[in-house]
Amino acid sequence: MSGGLVGDDGGVSTPVAPKSRYSMGSVKNLVYSLLAVLGMVAVLVLIVPRVNTVGGPPVDIAAQAQDVRERTGWPIVVPEGLPAGWTPTSVRYVRVTDGFMTWHVGYRTPSGSFVAVEQTKDPSRAWVAAQTNRAPKEGTVEIAGRTWDEYVRDNKVQNSLLSVPPTGSGELATLVTGNASFDEMTTYVQALRPVR
Repeated sequence: MSGGLVGDDGGVSTPVAPKSRYSMGSVKNLVYSLLAVLGMVAVLVLIVPRVNTVGGPPVDIAAQAQDVRERTGWPIVVPEGLPAGWTPTSVRYVRVTDGFMTWHVGYRTPSGSFVAVEQTKDPSRAWVAAQTNRAPKEGTVEIAGRTWDEYVRDNKVQNSLLSVPPTGSGELATLVTGNASFDEMTTYVQALRPVR
C-alpha cells in the first residue's frame, strides 16, 4: 500500500494536509491587503485621463439650411458673424405644435446660456404659446429694423422675442427664444441673415 494508513477496520485513510499559512491570517492582515488594493485603484483613477465635457457631433448649419431653403423656398435665416464664444448646438426642420413645420437653429452663448431661432409661416396662437413656454407678452422692442414682441417666463427662465410679419407677405414669423439674457438675444437677432 502506498501513502495511506490502514485502520483497525481495514480501511485506508488519507492523512490530513497541513493548514495553509495563508488561511491563518489575522483581521489586521486582511485590512492591510484591502488598503493596498484600494490604494492601487485610487492611483489608477488619478492617473487615467477623463473627458470633462462630452460634445456631440459638429452641427452643420449651412448644409441643412441650404437643403431646407431649396426644398421649401422659405426665406429662412441663420446667424452669421457672431462674436467668439458662440457655439452651434442644434439645427432641424420639424413639425411641431398644430402641425407647423418649423426651422430651428440653436446656439450656446458665451455665458453658457442657450438661444435659438424658430421660424414658421403664419403661426397660430398655440404655436406662439408653445414656443414661448406660455410666457406673457411684456412689451415691444426695435432690433435690426424690425419690431419684436418681448415675452418673459420668469418661473422657468425663458425669454423670447417674436416678430410676425403681415399675413400674406411671404415672410416668416421669427421667434428668438431661450434662457439667454435679452442682451445676448439682441446680439443673436442682429446676426441673423437670410440663407441664399
